[in-house]
Amino acid sequence: MVFILFGPPGCGKGTQGARMTERYEIPSISTGDILREAVRQGAALGAKAKGFMDSGKLVPDEVMLDLIRERLSQDDVKKGFILDGFPRTVPQAEGLAGVLGDLDYQIDKVINLAVPHEVLMDRLTARRVCTKCGAVFNVNTLPPPPDGKCKCPDQENRTGEHIIQRDDDKPETVSNRLSVYNESTAPLLAYYKERGILADVAGDLPPDDVFVRVVELAG
Repeated sequence: MVFILFGPPGCGKGTQGARMTERYEIPSISTGDILREAVRQGAALGAKAKGFMDSGKLVPDEVMLDLIRERLSQDDVKKGFILDGFPRTVPQAEGLAGVLGDLDYQIDKVINLAVPHEVLMDRLTARRVCTKCGAVFNVNTLPPPPDGKCKCPDQENRTGEHIIQRDDDKPETVSNRLSVYNESTAPLLAYYKERGILADVAGDLPPDDVFVRVVELAG
């Protein structure tokens, strides 16, 4: 079973990926995880990727594809795997097709969690975080204390720290992030649609309902 899970920031991709991993007993693999693990191990590919990361540059497609090839040769993917958020461009998709073909894998379904722009804006701009312990709140579903302070569990005196809205979660930044995502992924979604393996799932439904639909598609 091989799936690619797509979705913009705030679509619930992490939640659905974790549920798929539990149900199908296959790993959910993100490029971030691959990069961190490669760097931690200090292997040649990891060192090469770290050089780009340390200089603030994007890791080139060929390096990422080599890292993915290496990751997909591990034992835990024998039953299948979920690629979380990769590829992100058509050239990456073409490169990935070559890697998967070499390893005798075939994509079963590309699942795109589609959520209206206004819902994403509401979800992402509602997030608040504690500046001390990193606890995450949501003004709609998990409101912070009325005084705007977190009772941090790692503080002995528990005097609390201020809860803030991060710059990344402010409306203008969120709107820009979503625009960039839509522009970059639109050609990619068309690429997979042409191949008959793309399925859109309404990601603005309750998580349980979204998962029911994901399972129907995955089989």
